[in-house]
Amino acid sequence: MGVAGVSFIARLGTGVKRGFVSTGRYFKESWSELKKVRWPNRKELRNYTAIVLVTVLLMAIFFGLIDLGLSFLLDWILK
Repeated sequence: MGVAGVSFIARLGTGVKRGFVSTGRYFKESWSELKKVRWPNRKELRNYTAIVLVTVLLMAIFFGLIDLGLSFLLDWILK
């Protein structure tokens, strides 16, 4: 292994070390941001959950009716 190989390995090691430092800093900053979050209380969480469930149910009904209508239309066209 020549000088170029040793130099490459040394630079590679420095890059790996820098990557670990960057990753550690990322998680530290992420944790700091999570501490700033205002989490919903139980009542708000229940309301948000109800809104999501009702919205999902309405969308399922809507797309189900669209699917049913298109199925009937396609059957009528192909007959």
